[in-house]
Amino acid sequence: MGKALIRKRNRKGRYKQWLLLALSVLFVFVCYQNIASLGEAPALQQLVNFVREEVAVSAWKNCMLPMVCEQEETPFTLESFLLQKVEDFYPICAFSETISEYDTQIESNLNVGMIAENEKESQSQEEEQGKEEDPEGEKKGEAADGKENKEQTDEAQENEEDAQEKKEQETVAEAAPESGKAVEISREKLNDFDYLIQNFYQVDRTTTIDGSELNAQAMLAKDMKLKGSNENVQILIYHTHSQEGYVDSTPGDPNSSVVAVGERLAQLLREQYGLNVFHHTGEYDVADRDNAYSYAGPALEQVLAENPSIEVVIDLHRDGVAEGTHLVSEVNGKQTAQIMFFNGLSRTTANGNIAYLANPNLADNLAFSFQLKLAAEEYYPGFARATYLKGYRYNLHYRPRSLLVEVGAQTNTLEEAMNAMEPLADIIHKVLAP
Repeated sequence: MGKALIRKRNRKGRYKQWLLLALSVLFVFVCYQNIASLGEAPALQQLVNFVREEVAVSAWKNCMLPMVCEQEETPFTLESFLLQKVEDFYPICAFSETISEYDTQIESNLNVGMIAENEKESQSQEEEQGKEEDPEGEKKGEAADGKENKEQTDEAQENEEDAQEKKEQETVAEAAPESGKAVEISREKLNDFDYLIQNFYQVDRTTTIDGSELNAQAMLAKDMKLKGSNENVQILIYHTHSQEGYVDSTPGDPNSSVVAVGERLAQLLREQYGLNVFHHTGEYDVADRDNAYSYAGPALEQVLAENPSIEVVIDLHRDGVAEGTHLVSEVNGKQTAQIMFFNGLSRTTANGNIAYLANPNLADNLAFSFQLKLAAEEYYPGFARATYLKGYRYNLHYRPRSLLVEVGAQTNTLEEAMNAMEPLADIIHKVLAP
């Protein structure tokens, strides 16, 4: 029995040794891959160089100990003790601290252009200064000639100032907004991805996007105008979350919820702009709000099948915010709830593109919301919040011009939400009108 127990213990000991060896090899392999990903030199070469440097520094310290500055001792803790042991056993840990962070390349054509323009301007100024400095051998010694040259110079300077003033006036005239616009947003700035993403969008942490999809020039080039006449239904308005209400709404009453706000929008589009609008008031979030989009999908398909002339689909919502937040702006002297356009990208940061939520109309969806957001910024500054981009699809794939709009939040009044439909109807008409 004694020998059998000893053999059993020896086997367990060998198993532990093999397990530790496997873990060590795995750890070194992972570290090796991380170093290799730097791309600066082969990983093995980087490790060899690091070990050489460590050996050289250690030898220097041992030989020249009196010349080494005393370092402040760090307090002894269990964490520091374990970390030191790990670093002693795996020198790669100390090596990893020497790796500098990777600097991301900012996607900004506008910044590059501005730098080049500044360099060109500086070069021109240096050339002009060089021309003004008259070499000593070329100076005219005669006083009359000097006076005549001075007069010519003064006259040329006056002409240059007049031309500059005229140019500034023309520039101001070009920058002045068109009739009806409150501001004119530079299209050149919009072509810069950094400016666009910082001033027009809010990207949820669950997803990602780049300049290939958010290209202002491409989005503005898409024709969002209505093609059919108003003899048939052109626009569908519906509510995935029909139970959303406002601070003074009566729970369960469609006449004081986001459904009433949708009816107001439909009325304005019909009566003021002559558009043919169908307001669908189906309820899909009464029993189960979490699956409302799944419930709304088949109903949408049926409505669109019965009305193939529908070109625009608008899902009208009410946002939810912190109780201390009040999303309000002033439009035409009225307290008006702010709106927010919303796009689903069918892509998450963790898993990439979501195949089962593919959206063939994503590019048109983005162009539609961008054109509306731009119109809002130029005609009603402060009315539209940053367009929100999130990871999923939200039933925006049924039509190229599909739109999800958040009208205010639970802290807004119903009147503020109703007031928001006037500018919203106006910018929808501006983008859609042939």
